[in-house]
Amino acid sequence: MNSFDWLTHMGIPTIDKFDIVEIKFKGGRKEYYRNIDRISLTTGDPVVVDVPNGHHIGYVSLQGELVRLQMQKRKIKDDDNILRIYRVATQKDLEKWEEAKNREIPTLYRAKQIIDEMKMDMKLSDVEFQSDNSKATFYYSADDRVDFRELIKSLASEFKIRVEMRQISLRQEAGRLGGIGVCGRELCCSTWIYDFKSVNTSAARYQNLSLNPTKLSGQCGRLKCCLNYELDTYMAALSDIPEVDKPLQTEAGSAKLQKTDIFRKLMWFSYNNDNNWHSITCERVSEILELNSKAVIPFDLKTNHGKEQEDLISKSNMELDALDKKFSKNKKTKKKKKPRNQGENQVMVKDTSAPEARPAGPKPEGRPNRQSPEKPNQNRQNPPRKNVENRPKPIENQEKAAAIPREINPDQVPKKKKNNKRRFNNRNKGEQNKGDQNSGQ
Repeated sequence: MNSFDWLTHMGIPTIDKFDIVEIKFKGGRKEYYRNIDRISLTTGDPVVVDVPNGHHIGYVSLQGELVRLQMQKRKIKDDDNILRIYRVATQKDLEKWEEAKNREIPTLYRAKQIIDEMKMDMKLSDVEFQSDNSKATFYYSADDRVDFRELIKSLASEFKIRVEMRQISLRQEAGRLGGIGVCGRELCCSTWIYDFKSVNTSAARYQNLSLNPTKLSGQCGRLKCCLNYELDTYMAALSDIPEVDKPLQTEAGSAKLQKTDIFRKLMWFSYNNDNNWHSITCERVSEILELNSKAVIPFDLKTNHGKEQEDLISKSNMELDALDKKFSKNKKTKKKKKPRNQGENQVMVKDTSAPEARPAGPKPEGRPNRQSPEKPNQNRQNPPRKNVENRPKPIENQEKAAAIPREINPDQVPKKKKNNKRRFNNRNKGEQNKGDQNSGQ
């Protein structure tokens, strides 16, 4: 339901309850009926109501004090012209109403064929049957007045029923058919709008909208009703904005209006149709208009004299210099890194533990041990310095060097790759010598 009773739980006394109820029919049509018998009703109940020459079924959409407010809004008088509610609809009433509704679509198609045969300039949009199946209302739209007397006779003889022709506007037609708007919501004309006001293109101009008919028109083909929704707010905001009919005259050139921000009270101008726009307040625009009316031309849009412009430039330069000095003094000094203690990484723990005792006996043949137990382990990073005095001096002549006998330290002998073949031959010779010695013994 498109209406909500927010006074339902307010605790209003039932004795003083307003006795008129709002009833909703097909296509969003709403009418008001009096609850004379004080029938207990809730929103959404189907009820049988009195209509001229019969009865009809509708649904309760609103009741209570809100109905009084709606009647005052629609200017409906509370008099004897308001018809009554008979009863709550029974199952038989609903079944008979369903039979009547099943006749609506075939009747609509047949009626359109009859209109085409008679070549009448009208558009049939909807057909509504009463629940007692005694009357049918045909809703149509047309640009000009239509003489449908012959049409009524042909429709009555075709469907054997009383016929009522009702002309509606295109907005009412869209409201009856329903749909979804570009905003993503259900159409306003099919939910809450009951009184359609005329919409002009001036409403789009006041709101600075592009005059594109495809964007401004709704599903009915007319201008959208929502153009009037914010029009009053825009009109109130436009009262403080001056009207600029011609370009503003300044020494920098003639300034032409390009854009206006209504709610921020700002206006953009450009010199001699330049691409650069300059924004000024509406108060400044009115001031320039007064000066131009007195034949006084200001320096530019923002200042009246050139000295003021120079003062503004000097002030801005002073502010920039002050900022430069401020940030130059507060430069972050780089902290010097403390030198690391070299001795921390160079300390080595000497192994003072006694070497493991080796078993007595001859040493196994092979390479001599590089490190004697008398020399402790030394750090590789800081090897001990050799005695420079005892270091042998270089000899130029190699023959003299070969004649001088010297002791060779096996640690100083460079390692050479051993030939596998020579090693294999030496091993075989050693085994033969051992065999000869054993045989001699």
